[in-house]
Amino acid sequence: MIEDNKNSLGFKNPAIYRIVAKGKIGKAWSVKLSDMQITIEKQQGEEAYTSLIGKINDQTALSSVLLTLYEMQMTVISVKMLSEIEE
Repeated sequence: MIEDNKNSLGFKNPAIYRIVAKGKIGKAWSVKLSDMQITIEKQQGEEAYTSLIGKINDQTALSSVLLTLYEMQMTVISVKMLSEIEE
């Protein structure tokens, strides 16, 4: 049974997300990825990871970003909503 909890995060407002994917994504992909900020993270001797941080307007836009990463054959490590933006 799904309960309606007023304290849980909703998906009615835009939110700031952080998505981490294995490998490198070039800065040119930012437009296709909802204008998210792209940062390559790599520690010496380890494989590179790309961190995407930015505002995503709704679940459709989030799905679009994740689908783009899938089509790029990127392995998604994590998706985290950092904060919801009240409108």
